[in-house]
Amino acid sequence: MRWLHALLPCLWLQLADTQAQPIASTSAAVATVERVKPSIVAVGTWQATRQPQFRFLGTGFAVGDGTLIATNAHVLARDLDAGQDPEQTVVVLPAKRATERIVRRARVLATSSEHDLALLRIDGPALPALALGDSDRVRDGESYLFTGFPVGGALGLVPVTHQALIGAVTPIVLPAANASQLDARVIRQTQSGSFDIFQLDAVAYPGSSGSPLYDPTTGTVVGIVNMTVARATKESALPQPTGIAYAIPVARLQALVPTAAQ
Repeated sequence: MRWLHALLPCLWLQLADTQAQPIASTSAAVATVERVKPSIVAVGTWQATRQPQFRFLGTGFAVGDGTLIATNAHVLARDLDAGQDPEQTVVVLPAKRATERIVRRARVLATSSEHDLALLRIDGPALPALALGDSDRVRDGESYLFTGFPVGGALGLVPVTHQALIGAVTPIVLPAANASQLDARVIRQTQSGSFDIFQLDAVAYPGSSGSPLYDPTTGTVVGIVNMTVARATKESALPQPTGIAYAIPVARLQALVPTAAQ
């Protein structure tokens, strides 16, 4: 029994260390989210005489020199009202209060419809830019976070963070069983060439499009959440869309950044 009493303190210390790891991990994630949120912006359009003046379209985040904003191409308004009160592409910056609006005018620098990505340049001081990582190193089963504005038009422009598990690294286009399952979008993607995307075990909503998918410890971005194009392409043959979310690997965005910086 004496050896058992001597062993118990060691076992207790090992148990305490094991239990402390999730707490430390959670603390690291909390700190990471706080660093990331100032880089997250709401993308939309602005008209002075419209009510509401700001029309929310999706999420974006600062990259490069801090004046570049990455988002999905489908987030951008297709046709802007060019009347006496011109509609403008803008971003709304995070503020201490949800009712505050810090609006910056933006212009489109580069887009990739194939990869559903876009880069904007905002006026004014630079935002804290997020580092872009190596998306080729992402593996099934890894856990990440994404921060954006789910249903931002209804829930307010408050950055919300979700957890995401990499369920699979999978081609954006899967072979169709028959011609009836091919719609125009699938045909265009097949012609331009398939590429791998991240299939996420995560809850994402309209408005989450353009959110950065990032490492919970370092904040390094590995993907851009996509709620529309990837789902429509991969799941066009399904009679009812699933709740699976997708993200475009950040390598596709990195190819746009040098073009936009010129």
